[in-house]
Amino acid sequence: MQEDLFGDAIPQPPASKPAASSRRKITKVSLATSALELSDLAAQLPETLRFGVSTWSYPGWEGLIWDGEYESNILSKHGLEAYHLHPLMRTVCVDRTFWRPLTVTQYSAYAAQVDEDFRFVVKCPSMITDAQVRDEQGKVRKSNPDFLDIRLAVEQFVQPAVEGLRAKLGVLVFQLSPLSWGWLNRPAELFDKLGQMLVAAREALPQDSPVIFAVEVRDPELLTQGLVDTLKASGATFCLGLHGKMPPIDEQLPLLRALWPGPLVCRWNLNREFGAYGYADAQKKHTPFDAIVSEDVHTRTVLARTIRGITGAGQAAYVTISNDAEGCAPLSIQRLAQLIAAHEN
Repeated sequence: MQEDLFGDAIPQPPASKPAASSRRKITKVSLATSALELSDLAAQLPETLRFGVSTWSYPGWEGLIWDGEYESNILSKHGLEAYHLHPLMRTVCVDRTFWRPLTVTQYSAYAAQVDEDFRFVVKCPSMITDAQVRDEQGKVRKSNPDFLDIRLAVEQFVQPAVEGLRAKLGVLVFQLSPLSWGWLNRPAELFDKLGQMLVAAREALPQDSPVIFAVEVRDPELLTQGLVDTLKASGATFCLGLHGKMPPIDEQLPLLRALWPGPLVCRWNLNREFGAYGYADAQKKHTPFDAIVSEDVHTRTVLARTIRGITGAGQAAYVTISNDAEGCAPLSIQRLAQLIAAHEN
């Protein structure tokens, strides 16, 4: 907030020096002790399964992730160090990269806050994966001349993430924003362009890198054999994007079957009850994100079965969940973990 709310503030005498306690800056956030009670549950999950959230700056997770009350700006800066100690949280999706590329230094700062077992899921900047240039409200301004640009994908996304996160980089997600009919009517050209970018991006990885490439789409029209062929040819997988803009999980699974064997990358972003553009409504209903409010038993059940099948075959599974899925991402993960563990025993 601004320190001076009035343009012509009356001059005041110098304030006395505040006590040291009132000037203390919070530089550490601690894990809620109750979270450690989930260690036994975590031990029952497949080793190749990694759960995570899609940001870590929510004050509402007090008692679930955080040991006390913290402002969101404090959690944004220092919450990751506490979050990664949670027994169920072995990954996180860095969504902020979608809006602006990060530097090697910024990625390195994230890596320094987590242990060697932790892995990051990182989204490609929209300046590469959105065919449109949009304003701050999301309205289209013009066509994007840098759509799926190979040089930008390598220099602004792959190389900084690899160099900054090193062995802690798990998945690079290329989320294609909703496309115009012009592109949807030229799928062969689209898939060719996408395939060339993915191949070049993979060549920018260190030799024998285990990093997973995953492509998420926001247009059901793209769920075709053409997409399957493109992903196979480039060594990428399909990212299950669970929200109202795409079909239910059952109708997306055939793409994973067509790509089998391979890993699972899933981003459960929005409960379908809010429709394709219901993020604002979901936020309003779910705030402060400390309880399951919009339970989705069907998606959870099918996702648990899918995770068991894929990890049972020795494949990796990265599953990140948003508060907008059911109201509280940590509790969604806990219930999903319980469902998986019940069948493992």
